[in-house]
Amino acid sequence: MTQYDYIVIGAGSAGCVVANRLTEDSDTAVLLLEAGNPDTKPEIQIPAQCLSLLGSEVDWAYFSQPEPYLNDRKIFCPRGKVLGGSSSINIMIYLRGNPHDYDYWQSFGNPGWSYQDVLPYFKKSEHQQRGASEFHGVDGELSVTDHIAPAVVSQRFVEAAVALGYDHNPDPNGKQQEGAGLYQLTIKDGKRHSTAVAFLLPILQRPNLTVTTGALVTRLLFEGTRTVGVEYLHEGTLHQVRVNSEVILSAGAFDSPKLLMLSGIGNAEHLKALGIPVVVHLPGVGQNLQDHPVVSVTHETTQDLHPASTSSIAEAGLFLHTEGHLDAAPDLQFLFGPVALAPPGYAHSGSGFTSFVCLTHPQNIGSVNLRSPDPKDAPMFRMNYLQNEADLQKLVLGIKLLRNLFGASALDEFRGKEIAPGADQQSDVALEAYVRETCSTVWHPVGTCKMGTDRMAVVDPELRVHGIEGLRVVDASIMPTITTGNTNAPTIMIGEKAADLVKASRTRKNLMTKHNVKNSAI
Repeated sequence: MTQYDYIVIGAGSAGCVVANRLTEDSDTAVLLLEAGNPDTKPEIQIPAQCLSLLGSEVDWAYFSQPEPYLNDRKIFCPRGKVLGGSSSINIMIYLRGNPHDYDYWQSFGNPGWSYQDVLPYFKKSEHQQRGASEFHGVDGELSVTDHIAPAVVSQRFVEAAVALGYDHNPDPNGKQQEGAGLYQLTIKDGKRHSTAVAFLLPILQRPNLTVTTGALVTRLLFEGTRTVGVEYLHEGTLHQVRVNSEVILSAGAFDSPKLLMLSGIGNAEHLKALGIPVVVHLPGVGQNLQDHPVVSVTHETTQDLHPASTSSIAEAGLFLHTEGHLDAAPDLQFLFGPVALAPPGYAHSGSGFTSFVCLTHPQNIGSVNLRSPDPKDAPMFRMNYLQNEADLQKLVLGIKLLRNLFGASALDEFRGKEIAPGADQQSDVALEAYVRETCSTVWHPVGTCKMGTDRMAVVDPELRVHGIEGLRVVDASIMPTITTGNTNAPTIMIGEKAADLVKASRTRKNLMTKHNVKNSAI
């Protein structure tokens, strides 16, 4: 049976980073397994084509269970099924979150995860177009750039926010997060700069790296509670491969807990009900699912809008604290773009502009479970958006704030009639109904293998699975709480930090081995 020092499952936002960093040591053999195919679909590289990727062959195209607080609607949840994972199908916004997010993680008993601890890893990955600074790096693989040709209406959105008294903030990844500005993007030379392009493509010739696409991992292999390999399905044939050191699971917030449960790690009662032998009872696997719920306000325009091919669709934004919000991080995020992205039932074929109202720290907590013991079946999950009345009221408030902003004179030359919710929808009752009818995801699921030391934690602060040797989870599922804003950059940071944790562990083991050999020779 073929053996590798490390096996990385999932070539997504974190997995590509880990594979890159571990193979910097030419003596370290790494196998990277990806269920999707190579990122050769032309639309992947064209930023403005990002929405066309949703539901395509490069998307897992998951749907939630009926959501009880959203009129029992099933929510469409895109996830990248391709080299680069969701970084190959997302809207390319580069946002790190708020410094308090990471200090909060550390307060849960996760030393080494404060903002000051993780900032060097953000900077390590980054090649910042604006140059090096206290908050930014220029020596990394990931291109972070300003918009090449932002739409005029997007710039007017920022002007409107400033006119209403919000700060102009061109860098929400810098000294402060609050304020309005154009987002920076993971784009290079006008093309998407996914983690596959940034971290994997330049190293494919390393002899110590093996990348296998179209490989669906079906289970982890154990001897007792020691991880010794993985089983995967490739071109209709089951393969098994052994690992000498560790398996790194980077399959994302839905599929990482799914694979743990398929392998016997999870809530024992759930596993036994499906006939899966229990390796370790970890009741937190698949729990703590968090995401950012959104609703939109869409307008017709008085002139045609044609986003540039380099547009991320969501070009501008605003972070703010609502009145009475006492947490250090902003509680609302707005994402604005020069396109009419009205929800189902509010169809509009012409030009328009849309802003999404996003709750940065909602109180909804969902879960992921197995649909069956068949690895080919999609995971079963529920988000539980709006299970807390306060979240509903905050989204209604966000719509009102956005309407006020859209009424600013800076947008006079573009503003047509309101498509959604519609100018006749003014009462709180009507807006609450609109939120329940249209609230959806902004594609940021996290938290289902959370890091910590309590009984519901799945991994420790070094991302090692509790009760299992030789297995780490390295992706957005380890977040104890969701970050303030888009989650791709934090996931890349997790990959960077995890790679150093793995390297440090290997160094410690080598030193211990040398020490034991030396003592046995005395």
